[in-house]
Amino acid sequence: MSANTPLSEQVVLITGASAGIGAALAQVLAKKFPGIRLVLAARNRAKLDTAATYCSKAGAEVLVVPTDMSSIEQVEALARSAILRFGRVDALVNNAGYGQMGPIELIPSELARRQFEVNLLGPLALTRALIPGMRDRGGGRIVNISSLGGKLAFPFGGMYSSSKFALEGLSDALRMELEPFNIKVSVIEPGPVTTDFFDVVAQGVEETIRDPEQTPYRAAFKNLEGLQQQTSSRAWTSERVAEVIVRSLTDPRPRPRYIAATGGDFLLFIMTKVLPTWAVDRFWQRFYGIDLVAREWQEQMKNKN
Repeated sequence: MSANTPLSEQVVLITGASAGIGAALAQVLAKKFPGIRLVLAARNRAKLDTAATYCSKAGAEVLVVPTDMSSIEQVEALARSAILRFGRVDALVNNAGYGQMGPIELIPSELARRQFEVNLLGPLALTRALIPGMRDRGGGRIVNISSLGGKLAFPFGGMYSSSKFALEGLSDALRMELEPFNIKVSVIEPGPVTTDFFDVVAQGVEETIRDPEQTPYRAAFKNLEGLQQQTSSRAWTSERVAEVIVRSLTDPRPRPRYIAATGGDFLLFIMTKVLPTWAVDRFWQRFYGIDLVAREWQEQMKNKN
């Protein structure tokens, strides 16, 4: 791919394209770059078709490929389908992902494995499948959607953050390895986004942990209910995050990282460079209600003695 090839003439593959950031990105690309070819992947065929219809009406050529990112076979079939239809993929946006929330102690091994399959191993397999073609054509772009949680770990988010930390490490290594072939690798780090992320999280917690009221973390589980409300004032729309991704796809020299969060640069600077670790720990413990867990546990120990 020539460095000067306009986005409207490129083939862009987006995972997690049935809703949220992925669907918004597909729609923004279709509107801004008529003639663009889009490969849209996600598990939900009906929602994918809805996104595809919108994009087609806006002037994009669209291929829909229902894909479960936890299945390496389906991921590799997605890459083959895209190349079979369009002959190539110029840009890959690894957007599919979800947050397996809850105390690490209580998350079953099979769900911890699935978190890494969807958030890391699926994107890795898709990236590996598409690199040779990008190299043969003279270049390409890979954009991995991480999170501020890929830089900062927090209580109840250990599985999610560790998968995103891993995705960021993978991206850094790929960026250096692929630079000789004119394949640019960028990471997008959104903060709170007005999607159904927290609804999915709440449902996931419900399905994962039976009777959270009977666990030592009951106070923090109760605190979870108000988190969406606390973060909503700073949340970005999916469309606003999509605009940042578009920038990473069009910048002549894309940056290694783009933060898509109000005050995100400042937050990361304060949390990683200024405050001591104990102070950062206390902040997140209060935010996620772990201080309430501590108080309750101390009361129980007093009563025991």
